Amino acid sequence: MRRAVLAAVAAVTIAGVAPVTSLHAAPAPAAVRATGTIHKPPITWKAIAFGAKRKREMAAYSKRHYGTRTWHLRHPKVIVEHYTDGTTFSGAWNTFASNAPHDGELPGTCAHFIIDRDGTIYQLVPLGIRCRHAIGMNWTAIGIEHVGTSDNMVLGDHAQMRSSLRLTLWLMHTYGINIGNVIGHAETLQSPYHHELYPSWQCMTHADFPHPAMHQYRQRLRTLATKRGIGVGAPPVWVDSGC
Repeated sequence: MRRAVLAAVAAVTIAGVAPVTSLHAAPAPAAVRATGTIHKPPITWKAIAFGAKRKREMAAYSKRHYGTRTWHLRHPKVIVEHYTDGTTFSGAWNTFASNAPHDGELPGTCAHFIIDRDGTIYQLVPLGIRCRHAIGMNWTAIGIEHVGTSDNMVLGDHAQMRSSLRLTLWLMHTYGINIGNVIGHAETLQSPYHHELYPSWQCMTHADFPHPAMHQYRQRLRTLATKRGIGVGAPPVWVDSGC
């Protein structure tokens, strides 16, 4: 999968907002109100093995990087959008299923969902399990991967985008996540929920879905929500990552 790189996205500092230094310091999301209806989109299960051994690895990873030994994902606050940097669902699925060490650590990478080029939504892992998809965010984030090699490739695919927006809006409504906490992988360092204990990892992120791409994505998400009569809550509030 994509190599971690030092963040190239400039930090956006909001007056009066300080960087978050604790898992408990991030603000609670505004309620996502619904006056209309939002239905769960069609989802195909294509589970990767995530048994006792991988759960122990995830719990140990969480202890090292977030300070708490657990593999459970409870009350997620963020949805992180990614692309796979490949052209096939099978390639991404095989990478996640292999549980190969990444950056010298186990468990291997994974995401909760992969959306294929034809719009098929595959779920790989139950939403109560932490997946290792974004440094500093795995303790509280749902990961959605899109089969593709660029932001433009994904944003320009009608079938894939339709499924992505429907899935994201349903997850927002289900977990009370506001639109400001629907972020791209490249935006993670500026999220108030970013938390990483390894000093050498604290400025590491990936380049997929930076601000310009996510501005388009969130605009489309807001348009769909308006059509469905769904409130989306507060817009992003960024913090200065110091990177």
